[in-house]
Amino acid sequence: MSKNKEINEHNLNHSNNHSHGHTHDHAGEDHHRHRKSVVNRLARIEGHVRSVKDMAANGRECGDLLIQIAAIRSALDNCGKLILKDHLEGCVIEAAKSGTEQEVMKQLNEALDKFIR
Repeated sequence: MSKNKEINEHNLNHSNNHSHGHTHDHAGEDHHRHRKSVVNRLARIEGHVRSVKDMAANGRECGDLLIQIAAIRSALDNCGKLILKDHLEGCVIEAAKSGTEQEVMKQLNEALDKFIR
């Protein structure tokens, strides 16, 4: 098995078994309406990063590299916003239905702290 495949499988297993403080079940993933879009965006970003790596290896101008890195950062930010939107629309709403106001606010603040640093 290649090293990249091992890392991808590790990351997949980690993400499927993660815990982020609230009590809902991610098994169905039904409330993650934007998940397919997130995966597609990440695939495009991955390709973009590879392209910039090739640009750097081929001696492209620093300014060109910086412009592309700025575009990648923007794409990552937008992807993160979509994940946060899923979290708010699904996870936090679900927690609000079954939890206390304090717990919901705690979870919301934790999500924001992870995304905005």
